[in-house]
Amino acid sequence: MNKPSSLPGDPSELHLRISYDDELWDTPQADTLERWNVAVLHRRRTHDSGQEPVPSGECVIEGCPSCTVEDVAVGSMTFYRVHLDRGRNAYWAMEEESEELFETAQVLLDPATGSFTSEVSELLEYVGSALLVMDRVTLDPAWRGQGLAAVLGCEVIHRLMVGCRAVACSPGVTDLSSQRLMDRSEWDRVSAKIARGWESLGFSLYRDNVYPLSPASQDLEEQRGLLRGRLAELGVSWRAAAS
Repeated sequence: MNKPSSLPGDPSELHLRISYDDELWDTPQADTLERWNVAVLHRRRTHDSGQEPVPSGECVIEGCPSCTVEDVAVGSMTFYRVHLDRGRNAYWAMEEESEELFETAQVLLDPATGSFTSEVSELLEYVGSALLVMDRVTLDPAWRGQGLAAVLGCEVIHRLMVGCRAVACSPGVTDLSSQRLMDRSEWDRVSAKIARGWESLGFSLYRDNVYPLSPASQDLEEQRGLLRGRLAELGVSWRAAAS
């Protein structure tokens, strides 16, 4: 894991913008699938002295009118809430939406009913009826290596899991731009590290790289507290190194 000082900014200034665009389509597909977009933002305060802007922490004037705040996107996430009890058969709705969602449906859902298979149902407590799929989590390269994806992903899960009986993810590399991942051993190492990050939240491999999690899991609640503490510690370490 990299040192906190290697991060490009104070991780305590990270925050999330979670949104759902309702296009008012009165269709069974729209009733079944909700796509939730998450922007990972870093709040930056700068002081414009008329030359090159500098971090506002270097400004000693309280309420300085030259200090500005802006939110800069440093990552994104995509989640789907899949309603198994309304609209169309969820299995085929996921097949129509994307190949990645269909792979999850093939493992967890019964194609005839669109509900969880009997085997999967036995693994889950009945705390809701929907399925929440963590489809994609991406952070800018400079913000990787500190476990921040798990910290931020856990927060989104807590916001969106109400009414869901299961949360699912398929850990893997989403950023294919790095040349170092051309090597198979490096690819496997990074993929395994990503999987361990989500396993720390309570996700466990079921089959074919699909990791389900029950929203009622005590591990999830406990890890949320630990991860929030970890984020606070990263912030303290970053500020100490920057001062």
